[in-house]
Amino acid sequence: MGCSKLFSKSRYFRVIDSPHFPTPFLSRRDALANLGTGIGLLALPALLEAKSTALEPRSAHHQPRAKHIIHIYLNGGPSQVDTWDPKPLLDRHGGRPIPVGNLTTERETGVALASPFRFQQYGDSGLWSSTVFEKTASQHADRLCVIRSMHSNTPNHEQSMRLMNCGDERLSRPSYGSWLTYGLGTENQNLPGFVTLCPGLPVADFSNWRSSFLPGVYQGTYLDTRKKKVEQLVANIRNKTLSLTDQRHQLDLLAKLNQRHRRKRRDDSLLEARIESFELAFRMQLEATDALDISRETQSTHTLYATDTVHGRQMLIARRLVERGVRVVQCYHGDVQPWDSHENLAVQHAKLGRQADGPIAALLTDLAQRGLLDETLVICGGEFGRTPAVEIPLDAKRNPTGRDHNHHGYTVWMAGGGIRGGMTYGTTDDFGYRAVENPVHVHDLHATMLHLMGFDHEELTYHHAGRDFRLTDVHGRILHELMA
Repeated sequence: MGCSKLFSKSRYFRVIDSPHFPTPFLSRRDALANLGTGIGLLALPALLEAKSTALEPRSAHHQPRAKHIIHIYLNGGPSQVDTWDPKPLLDRHGGRPIPVGNLTTERETGVALASPFRFQQYGDSGLWSSTVFEKTASQHADRLCVIRSMHSNTPNHEQSMRLMNCGDERLSRPSYGSWLTYGLGTENQNLPGFVTLCPGLPVADFSNWRSSFLPGVYQGTYLDTRKKKVEQLVANIRNKTLSLTDQRHQLDLLAKLNQRHRRKRRDDSLLEARIESFELAFRMQLEATDALDISRETQSTHTLYATDTVHGRQMLIARRLVERGVRVVQCYHGDVQPWDSHENLAVQHAKLGRQADGPIAALLTDLAQRGLLDETLVICGGEFGRTPAVEIPLDAKRNPTGRDHNHHGYTVWMAGGGIRGGMTYGTTDDFGYRAVENPVHVHDLHATMLHLMGFDHEELTYHHAGRDFRLTDVHGRILHELMA
């Protein structure tokens, strides 16, 4: 099948084949290369798979409310009934069976477990929060839109992580960050459009930010934030043997040789992409070094973010990246799944809250002071929540002190980027088990995110394997009620 036929029925190809997306038809070789999934896992190897022009800024379908996304991922599943969704009836039934019964989750559960945390209302809106996120609530209650009625499909980490990040819990699909950089490009040609920050790796690791069948240039660039120095965060960011002038001369010579080689291979897009990738790597030396070097910040900023902690450093780097035009920044709280409190929930959630709460509040404060919050959509939550019932330990000798995974009802909040603050949306039942009023599926969240960034989620598509794909598949409802 010729490539003109292969792409002729793609709705999104008709969009990119317009003044807003001036991209030519692909050759058969380009198509096979770009639709493959054998892409390198880090930024520069991925850049070999597409022309540098692929990241040039492009217009969206409609006027966007947000230009950037910062996703604070509390990986592992924070408990909604211990953070943003108070349930007095649950507390009154603590130690007794839940009258309506327990829903099926990953592991066996027992009687109701009362929350060990105190709740109170904050701000003019009277937004409820527990002491786990006391600083964020006390400083920003009227900026937050708390969705209490999130739900997803399965109570397993790997599947739910992929669903939250890629719109499908089972199959290889592009992450939402890849979809957005595919649609919008990036405002800064010297930095990747999509960056993932994590001290270690979350469950399902690189599949959370992969580009899948989209060209590899749109894959997320992963930075291990356990490392503090710029040259550790990005390997080989500086050339220790050549000056910038000498490197420029070297690249100019290399470009001439490559162009001579290319004249005999005009249909080899990968060769041209490789030439362009050298140029981007050269430009990144200065821009990436500047963006990731938080030592340039004032002492008051370091104190605000608590940059002696990993999460504090991540939040500050996230602000510096969006400030420089990066489209999407994901910040995972910790290695693997720190919020997975199957036991000792009172101790674990209190500890995790101390780590995350202050830096999150600092990020919102800093973005607002710099005039960035209105154009930056901030999202915070996990892949699911936790059961109101106590989990029965697998080891009979252990006391039941934790909660199991709960995909039936949980909480995610958003702020900035066109979101209406100081509100809650949706409810779970009286015990916090299931979303019962205005339920919001992950597909609905994705549709809303894309809308705020300027896209119709039904029209942002890519033709692959004989059909058009999109982030929300055949689902998704835009939550206009949450918008300012």
